[in-house]
Amino acid sequence: MCSPAPREIARPACFCDNAAVQRAAVPSPPQPPDAPAPSDPPHSAPDPSRTAAAPSQPAPAPSPSTARSAGRGGLAIAGAKVSFILFGFVQQLILPRLLGTDGYGAVSVVLAGVGVVNNVIVATGIQGVSRAVSSVAEQDVAAAFRRTLALHAVLAVVVSAGFALLAGAIADFSEAPHVAGPLRLAAAVVLLYGLYAPLVGALNGQRRFLTQAAFDVGYGALRTASIAGFALLFLRAGQSGVLGAIAGFVAAASVIVPLAVTRTGLGRRGSAGPSIREHAAFLLPLAVSQTFLNLLLQTDFFLLRRFLGQATSGLALGAKAADDLIGVYRGAQLFAFLPYQLLLSVTFILFPMLARAHAEHDRAAVRRFAMTGVRLSFLLTGLLCAPISGLAPHVLHFAFPVEIWSRGGDTLRVLSLGMGAFAVLGVASAALTSLHRERAAAALTATTVLLVATGCSIAVPRAPFGPDMLVRSAVATSLALATAAVAGGVLLHRAAGGFVAARTALRVGAALLVAIAVGTQLPWLGKIAVLGEAVLVAVVYLAVLVATREIGREDLAALKQAFGRGARRA
Repeated sequence: MCSPAPREIARPACFCDNAAVQRAAVPSPPQPPDAPAPSDPPHSAPDPSRTAAAPSQPAPAPSPSTARSAGRGGLAIAGAKVSFILFGFVQQLILPRLLGTDGYGAVSVVLAGVGVVNNVIVATGIQGVSRAVSSVAEQDVAAAFRRTLALHAVLAVVVSAGFALLAGAIADFSEAPHVAGPLRLAAAVVLLYGLYAPLVGALNGQRRFLTQAAFDVGYGALRTASIAGFALLFLRAGQSGVLGAIAGFVAAASVIVPLAVTRTGLGRRGSAGPSIREHAAFLLPLAVSQTFLNLLLQTDFFLLRRFLGQATSGLALGAKAADDLIGVYRGAQLFAFLPYQLLLSVTFILFPMLARAHAEHDRAAVRRFAMTGVRLSFLLTGLLCAPISGLAPHVLHFAFPVEIWSRGGDTLRVLSLGMGAFAVLGVASAALTSLHRERAAAALTATTVLLVATGCSIAVPRAPFGPDMLVRSAVATSLALATAAVAGGVLLHRAAGGFVAARTALRVGAALLVAIAVGTQLPWLGKIAVLGEAVLVAVVYLAVLVATREIGREDLAALKQAFGRGARRA
């Protein structure tokens, strides 16, 4: 009698700020048993008993019902990702209007600080528990869940307490001592997320994808409404709107945790699943990798706030002036991050196939999938960056009040290109991880953090106080990310035998420059017209690619192969 097919795991759609949304996994390749997600760090050492017979015994194909379940789950999780991006946008658009640009800047410092910790605790909680419950027999799921939940609950308490103790130090480093109180309150969010993430991981590991997606969508809406509502209540009561926004964050998390417990329960006592030591061995490298990734997302922001604070102290301008400018920078970041967020879909589809080709020692397929994925990421990055960079002031005018769009256009124009390089870097790192070059990917991320920090530390303090400091930060960050993307390409070329053809890079660069140049000449015609102008800039970009024969009929065939029946057979 054949052994059952290994349980499929759909990586979760994360519910926290700036979190990378994990892909839905294909059936596990022969070695190792579970291929890492794009942003996963090294797994713990594989169990020899699980891998010894694998090379000659590939995993059986999933049943039709399992395939249908995975397909629906993938769609549900993709929908949750889109909804969370939308809810995040709504939240970011509301806060400047409620709190003013300076209040928006202050609350952004708090959310960025807690976001780094939350994203790590969420990734470890969801992926760790999902892995634990999906690796045991059905009758042992409840025991494995209870066992791992206990460890994550302890970690949540410890990390939350540590964050509360360090809140003052974080505020002082940012030269924003007035946000120490909201940061301490946000420690409650760390605790609640530390409890919620394992519950979502249990749903994920049991393939209850629709329930998982429903919680993520519902929580996104609840959090946005709660943050805005509490901020308004505190303001009307004559209190700090920043503190009110964080109180709303805590309130939303306090509601979602007990609701999730009603769906997952708390498991039952037992010894099934990984031991505490085994589970911790899996979590540690994951936590380290996620820490570097999330620090990379926020390094320029924290350093800029620090340098702005130092400048205002020297000029006796007060904290409000620094908060005001950091609010402008956060507004620019909101749109600059779009290419990175949306390009994760490339890793969801292509790199599970890359991992399988590597496991089957198909060198030609590895090279083909790597080059296809990177080329697609180049094309899509340019398509996303061209309208954002070319229409940067108009894009901000579309979404934000005058205090932000009138001073942030130049910053967004540069930073969107840097984040485009970051998107390519993310795809390259995902490919390296799929090829079991996790250490190289982690080292590349850590090095990039240092590059961004060094560049910002040299360039930003030398600029005069004002929007010039924001532009300097964007330039330093973008140059560091572009350098890291090139390094990632070199590493991927060595590992996979290919990265991207030089002619493709040149054609995309030329198309991007032409499209941006056209965008800079378009006038402000109103918010509705911005959407049409964005389409026009995108069409110019595509037209240049068609004219240079970078895009042709063969691309349609490639898309059918990647997303159609050929991909499902891979």
